[in-house]
Amino acid sequence: MNWRPVFVMRSTNANSQPMKIKKILGILFLFSVIIIGTGMIIGTDAQIKTDNFVEDTLLGNQLLTDSGTAVVEEIIVEETVETADSGATMADVIQSIESSGGIKFINILRGLLGLAVILFICYLFSTNRKAINWGVVARGLIFQILLALGVLYVPFIQSFFEIVGKLFVYVLQAAETGAIFLLGDLINNDSLGYIFAFKILPTVVFFSAISSLLFYWGIIQVIVRGLAWVMTRAMGLSGTESLSLAGNIFLGQTESPLLVKAYLEKLTKSELFVVMVGGMSTMAGGVLAAYIGFLGGNDPVAQMVFAKHLLAASVMAAPGAVVAAKIIVPQTESIDKAAKINTDKIGANALDAFSNGTTDGMKLAVNIAAMLLTYIAAIAFVNIVLGKIGAWTNLNDWVAANTGYETFSLQFLLGYALSPLMWLLGVPVTDIAYLGQLLGEKTILNEFVGYGSLSAMINNGLLQPKSIIMATYLLCGFANFSSVGIQIGGIGALAPGQKVMLSKFGMRALLAGAISALISATLIGMLLG
Repeated sequence: MNWRPVFVMRSTNANSQPMKIKKILGILFLFSVIIIGTGMIIGTDAQIKTDNFVEDTLLGNQLLTDSGTAVVEEIIVEETVETADSGATMADVIQSIESSGGIKFINILRGLLGLAVILFICYLFSTNRKAINWGVVARGLIFQILLALGVLYVPFIQSFFEIVGKLFVYVLQAAETGAIFLLGDLINNDSLGYIFAFKILPTVVFFSAISSLLFYWGIIQVIVRGLAWVMTRAMGLSGTESLSLAGNIFLGQTESPLLVKAYLEKLTKSELFVVMVGGMSTMAGGVLAAYIGFLGGNDPVAQMVFAKHLLAASVMAAPGAVVAAKIIVPQTESIDKAAKINTDKIGANALDAFSNGTTDGMKLAVNIAAMLLTYIAAIAFVNIVLGKIGAWTNLNDWVAANTGYETFSLQFLLGYALSPLMWLLGVPVTDIAYLGQLLGEKTILNEFVGYGSLSAMINNGLLQPKSIIMATYLLCGFANFSSVGIQIGGIGALAPGQKVMLSKFGMRALLAGAISALISATLIGMLLG
């Protein structure tokens, strides 16, 4: 498997490398101009504060539970900032930081440095550096910036995501009604395990049934076709790439390729790689609804806030996937910008489609539960071993005294190994180890484990509001080791002739999917106060 980076620069043209470096620097300069300019015209709340170099350090966000509602008490020490009153919920605090504007020069510098490092990593792993189309890369990044600005600052775009998010909240409420009928008082238990098993997993089943019905009626196909049209013209993608990416926003990484099943055997290497990376980068609607319930708890306002950002994360991941994919496996062959969406029915009638979706959703829910059981058990076993090592070497005492962790553990190792990368992304310094832990858990295990840890961190008051928002984008997507096997098996079954390429590109697709989320989180961090 030849996926390792080549660190020796080959040069056949003395001017080729300087020209590429100039293009990269030009792209980053353009982004800084766009972001700074936007910050200046948003209003007085979004003025660039070059004199406020000192970070707004929050010593703690203590989450107290009062009848199921998280109450946040912020302790501010560096600047005179309004303290959240005792009745403020987590949703109120996150919304306040969203509306505060305050795009800061130091955040932009850290973000640009982070973007440069991320793009350089992609460049190192590229299969053909001379063929990289930096114009496509620039358009993808600009697309992501515009989406981020819209979600954070443009009222009508915020309203759109909130309306769609409200639909997901209604799905959660409807699924809970069905769960109450079936399970009764079991779902009223405050235990996280009970909430996940009897509230979150039923949502996956119900949303799968709804998605199947919408697909039967052709509604999803219409939305996907519209998004694909925009992507084809905005980023110069082939029709197949655009359809697959747009489908991934709503469907899973093995369901979305069904939309372009007729074209899979004929795809170029770059097109196939985009299909793979799109699957790794975005979230299926069913699990997205589950994450909303996971993070928002029983608070409808908090559910709305997380619904908006989870939706935005999945949409932003599509152009992010293009950015990473087109650097790592550039397009070297001619492409066809026209493609027809697959119109195969998934049921004999609407009721049959709804029933099939329910069955598929049940399989997915059981699969999620089984994976979480084994992965969390595996983490616990590793932590037992590491804890014993920590006890024998006195590492446990050192970790407890000098870090935010209690013992020498897998979470500690992941957090501090990835904390430099989190600093580059613009994560507040007090939270870089925690977000490093989340990224490590998502990549090694899966995103469900990552979002579960994020939920626990929120409930324990470990993270600043900005870090919570950035983590929501950071964990977006299915970029983990198990997804490599899922794609080889799932897409390989649809296109047996592409199995060799799927195996060859598996690890690169994992890297590109992770980078897509890193880019989104970095841009959000640059634009938040």
